[in-house]
Amino acid sequence: MDEMRKKPDPTPIEALLRLMTRLRDRERGCPWDAVQTFASIAPYTIEEAYEVADAIVRDDLAALEEELGDLLLQVVFHAEMAREAGAFDFDSVARGITGKMYRRHPHVFGETAAGSERAGWEAIKHRERREKAESKAERSSELDGVALALPALMRARKLQERAARVGFDWPDIDSTVAKVDEELAELKDAIGEDGSEAALAEEIGDLLFACVNVARRLGIDPEQALRGCNDKFVRRFNAVEDGLGKAGKAPQDSTLEEMDRLWNDAKKRERGAGRTLPD
Repeated sequence: MDEMRKKPDPTPIEALLRLMTRLRDRERGCPWDAVQTFASIAPYTIEEAYEVADAIVRDDLAALEEELGDLLLQVVFHAEMAREAGAFDFDSVARGITGKMYRRHPHVFGETAAGSERAGWEAIKHRERREKAESKAERSSELDGVALALPALMRARKLQERAARVGFDWPDIDSTVAKVDEELAELKDAIGEDGSEAALAEEIGDLLFACVNVARRLGIDPEQALRGCNDKFVRRFNAVEDGLGKAGKAPQDSTLEEMDRLWNDAKKRERGAGRTLPD
C-alpha cells in the first residue's frame, strides 16, 4: 500500500536542481551546458547580477522576478559543477549562508543589544577574515575579501573604506580634493612629456582613484554617479541626433559647433524641466 502512494511533487528548488543535473549529464544533457566550467560561466553570473540591478532601477517588478530566476540559475549552475567535483553542493551553500547570517546578526538571534548593527557586522566580518587566514596560515590584511571581479570604481571605494577604518585616510575633504588636483597635474605633465601608454594609464588610474575618494568622503556612490552621468550623456546625445535629424543631417555630416549647440539646447531644456543632474 505504501509503495503505491504517490510521491510528493518536488519543490520548485528541487525541480531546478534536478533540471541542472540533467542539463549537465554528459550523455543525455545539453552539449553546451555539459562542457561549461566555473570560469566560462562567471561572466554570465556577473551579467545576470547587473540585469537584476537594472530591473530594480527601472522599478520593473515583473522583470525583477524573471531576472532573479536567471541569477538563481547561475547559483545552481555553479553548485552543480562543485557537486560533480566533490567540493560542495547547493545544500551546503544554503547552510553556509544561513549560518553566516545567524553569526552576523547577534542583535537579532543573540543577546547583543540592537543599535550598532553595522559596526557589529563589520567587526564580525573582520574577525571571520582573520580567523580564516589564521586557519590557513596565510598573511592577513585589512583589504582581504574585496573581490577582484568587482567593477573598478566599486572596488576602489571598498578598498578606501577598509583602509579608512584603521586611520589610513585624508583628514578632511579639502585634503582629498587637493589630491585630485595633484593627480590631474601629474597627468597633464605626463601628457606634456609625451609619456608612454603605460605611464598615461597609471596617471589616469591615480586620478580616478582620487576622484573615488572624494565621492566616498561626500557619501556619494561613485558607481551610481557615473551611471547617472552615462544616462545623461545618452539622453543629450540622442537629443543632438534628433535635432540633426530634423534638419536632414547625421552626426557624421555635421560640425562640432552644430552638435555642441544642440547639446547646450538639450541641457537648457533639462534645467527648465527641473532636472538636478550635474552638467
